[in-house]
Amino acid sequence: MKLSWKVVAFMLFLFHSTNHISLAQQQGNDEADDEAEKQPTIPKGQEHCKGIFIWYNFISRTKEFPRLKNTIAQSWAFKSRVTILNMGTSELQAWKIFIGFQYKEILVSAKGAVLTSGVDFPAPVGNGTYLSGYPQTDLETSIDTANELDKIQVKVELRGTQFGLKPPGNPMPKTIKLANYGYKCPSPTRRKASMYVCCVKDPKLKANKTTKTKFLPRQKGDLLISYDVSQAYKNNYLAQVTIENRHPLGRLDHWNLTWEWMRGEFINSLKGAYVRKVDISGCLNGKVGEYYGDMDFSKVLNCEKKPILFDLPPEKADDAQMGKIPFCCRNGTLLPETMDSTKSKSAFVIEVFKIPPDLNRTTIYPPHKWKIVGDLNPDYRCGAPIRVEPAQSPDPTGVEAVKYAIASWQIVCNISRPTKGNSRCCVTFSAYYNKSAIPCDTCACGCEDTAKCNPNKPAMLLPPEALLVPFENRSVKAKAWAQIQHFKVPKPLPCGDNCGVSINWHVSSDYKQGWAARLTLFNWKSINFQNWFTAVQFKKAGSGYERMFSFNATLLKELNNTIFIQGIEGMNYLIGKKNGSDPENDPDVPGKQQSVVTFKKSGKTWPDIAKGDGFPTKVLFNGEECALPSRIPVSTGIRFSVSLSLLFLCKFVSFLLIQRLN
Repeated sequence: MKLSWKVVAFMLFLFHSTNHISLAQQQGNDEADDEAEKQPTIPKGQEHCKGIFIWYNFISRTKEFPRLKNTIAQSWAFKSRVTILNMGTSELQAWKIFIGFQYKEILVSAKGAVLTSGVDFPAPVGNGTYLSGYPQTDLETSIDTANELDKIQVKVELRGTQFGLKPPGNPMPKTIKLANYGYKCPSPTRRKASMYVCCVKDPKLKANKTTKTKFLPRQKGDLLISYDVSQAYKNNYLAQVTIENRHPLGRLDHWNLTWEWMRGEFINSLKGAYVRKVDISGCLNGKVGEYYGDMDFSKVLNCEKKPILFDLPPEKADDAQMGKIPFCCRNGTLLPETMDSTKSKSAFVIEVFKIPPDLNRTTIYPPHKWKIVGDLNPDYRCGAPIRVEPAQSPDPTGVEAVKYAIASWQIVCNISRPTKGNSRCCVTFSAYYNKSAIPCDTCACGCEDTAKCNPNKPAMLLPPEALLVPFENRSVKAKAWAQIQHFKVPKPLPCGDNCGVSINWHVSSDYKQGWAARLTLFNWKSINFQNWFTAVQFKKAGSGYERMFSFNATLLKELNNTIFIQGIEGMNYLIGKKNGSDPENDPDVPGKQQSVVTFKKSGKTWPDIAKGDGFPTKVLFNGEECALPSRIPVSTGIRFSVSLSLLFLCKFVSFLLIQRLN
């Protein structure tokens, strides 16, 4: 049978078309299978969440060394996973979650996130912790990304150690929730080895209509750090770092700033600040040395992963190479605006070099784990960098124009109240109506060496003049005073307070229309405190402030009637201690300043001075909250009190006995 060429051509066309359709169908089925695999996996019944879905899954745990019979003391290595999925219609920027750990957990790693507090791993998180996203900080919506899972979801792999729960129990946290402002989270649903929650926007909060960019507005905090990129190139960029003190009683002296580079960056140059170590050893090997093989690293400033930067002295302000940056070179001093608004800001410019795969003008990652400390200042806890609206500055040409930064991040730092034994200054109390002075509490500022003293015994009462003597020279006076006053002497003696600065508050008089006190500052450190300030708060008596004689003082009514005190011209230096010629007979002498303060009594807040209303409830020195003594002097003696009725009864009985004898 012969077929015409037309029939053969038609059959070949039909065969080719059939194969093409089959291949297309197969490819379509494969793509459908891939898309199905990319769909997020969520618990049954949670598909209708219209917000941020958070899912905590406990994976496994194994017993660690050493192996103990005590279940509570035994440690276990655990693994878990947290999934955060945006199922809503709004982008979630700078996501942050809280996990309520409860089994003395120590978090060793968190792949896909960082600790919001900025502390390093391993970190104790037994009371719960906050995690922030890194490197994926934002979660876009399914609508805007066509359900691209990598942009709407993040998975955080957790590894750590927990104590106190033996199998088959699962060490689950108390709770999980979204910590971003404007969201509400109900109690999570709990399963045997998992828990999940759907957090939705709070309907009571109105949307911010002033935000005109895709980034978050700048946040509020006690100390604000801005990381503003002003110039960007393929492999490097320039950024200005600005530090602003926004707390009315916060302060930094000789600040030291540190962070951690997360992607192999290094500092090529600085203006307005400098590094503690000029160290290039980290650049000579590894990826940096490989990529920048022909670079002269002798001109590089620092290659440490965690560099430490400090402010320059004032004489470098006009230096062409190191200074010429507005707000730089103030010797690391950041004063509160209540003291001097012109000295509440610090700034410097940094040149940063990058390595592959971040060789792109727009690929810029700020450093993480920021921390800033001062000499004797508050403890600032800094959060993770948040992408914010680009910073604005006047155009350098002088015309009426505004220049925007290429990209801006903000780091918000807040003052953390010192825990017991972690203060750096302390307060002593005394009064005209009590012979004994109450010293600072034992180990108020910590105790490193307790071999020859008792860290748990309360401090011994002292004669007032002993407050001028260093602790190591007080023992003789303390024991002699105890013998005179018939106090018990503990063995071994209590440890010292170990504080760099102590403040004595002495109630000196109490009369019908008012009362007076004497404030004395003691500097037990070898450094001088320039432009010092202190602040005191009272439960009742603060609003009656009248006058400070040797210092400048201001009543800040908006801050719970805080009395803000600073030295007058010529007395604003609190000098360091001077070494005595003989430690035993001629002890060290602390730097000292003193002033009397008077108060009025009013009907609304009539303080009872004899019952302790004349003693402050909060005292700060240079922003640091000082440890208060755990007791106060009383008008009838520190050891016992005698009521008037009992005294009258004794006198009456004595009178009867005398009458009978007569």
